[in-house]
Amino acid sequence: MIRINKHYQKLKASYLFSDIAGRVKAYQEAHPDQELIKLGIGDVTLPLCPACIRAFEEGVREMGQEESFRGYGPEQGYLFLQKAIAAGDYASRGVSIDPEEIFISDGAKCDTGNFQELFSQDITVAVPDPVYTVYVDTNVMAGRTGEWKNGVYENLIYLSSGSQTAFLPPLPRQRADLIYLCFPNNPTGAVAGRDELTKWVAYAQENRSLILFDGCYESYITDDALPHSIFEIPGAKEVAVELRSFSKTAGFTGTRCAFTVVPRECRAFNEAGGEVKLHPLWNRRQSTKFNGVSYPVQRAAEAIYTPEGQKQVREQVAYYLANAALIRSALTDLGLETFGGVHSPYIWVNVKRDSWEFFDELLARAQVVCTPGSGFGPGGAGYIRISAFNSRANVEKALSRLSALRLAP
Repeated sequence: MIRINKHYQKLKASYLFSDIAGRVKAYQEAHPDQELIKLGIGDVTLPLCPACIRAFEEGVREMGQEESFRGYGPEQGYLFLQKAIAAGDYASRGVSIDPEEIFISDGAKCDTGNFQELFSQDITVAVPDPVYTVYVDTNVMAGRTGEWKNGVYENLIYLSSGSQTAFLPPLPRQRADLIYLCFPNNPTGAVAGRDELTKWVAYAQENRSLILFDGCYESYITDDALPHSIFEIPGAKEVAVELRSFSKTAGFTGTRCAFTVVPRECRAFNEAGGEVKLHPLWNRRQSTKFNGVSYPVQRAAEAIYTPEGQKQVREQVAYYLANAALIRSALTDLGLETFGGVHSPYIWVNVKRDSWEFFDELLARAQVVCTPGSGFGPGGAGYIRISAFNSRANVEKALSRLSALRLAP
């Protein structure tokens, strides 16, 4: 008898953004003449920059010629892209990362969900609250949690934060083996300073824990004094793995390219307490379960690190940050308390009421789509997330619609 993984039945009925898509689809079918403006999902709208397009096209041309055609590439990524990342993202900030410590993948979401496979089922897991849902759901699938009760999963450590702590999660009161951190944060837009990250590295060292550091939005940090990588903190290479993506940095949501940094010093422990290095384990996992990112895509990603590419992607990031500033200012003027939108493309809004109810009201009265905060965990109750990923014209149109409503509680 073929049986299912029973832990999948612990999951909530559907993924947050599937719920949103279902409600939006139902509304559109009932109101086919209404124009919707989507400020919910974090999907970019600007096209790939010219430098990436040229490199992409050249990569495709190479694949069309016998002398330059490539079959299977290395599962870890091509060395030319690994070297570009090591120099452009790390050496440029005084951090030494060996190119072979960088694993190229088709998405940080995939890597975030897959990395937990390396660890025992009975480890303790801590997640920020509010939280990016993938951190939670993949550990539910792996059997590390109990049932869903009263809006939380049993056996997960929720690091609840709020406006009083600038949405920076506190250190766990109990020991946590695996810790998920995301800065700049999705969904709240919070950003961590050097002292804050130093506390987490010290905690991980003292408790023999591991930090999975989601840095997918680091390109939105506007203050150069703030750390862009957890590896800027001394000792972090022993206790942290960092995940990044080109999706929001360079518009690769539909092109798919990201990377995970696993330093050779990074360690976990076996049942006897002996140290085990994570780099060879992740390498073994990727070699078995992943066939690599296509050659043209990796050439396009490499072009991000050219002087021309850097200028163009920074212009794209600045465009979305300008959208975020418009949204934050307009909502504040409407009497709503806002967070984020400075070092992040997301604005976290305190609506002081049920977030799904507010979602439905915006959809029905203004034809604007947001993301209900309760979908990000119990700490998101009473909040919504608004994304700056849209055209300037659509953002301005959406804000005009919102200004006509009485939104403040």
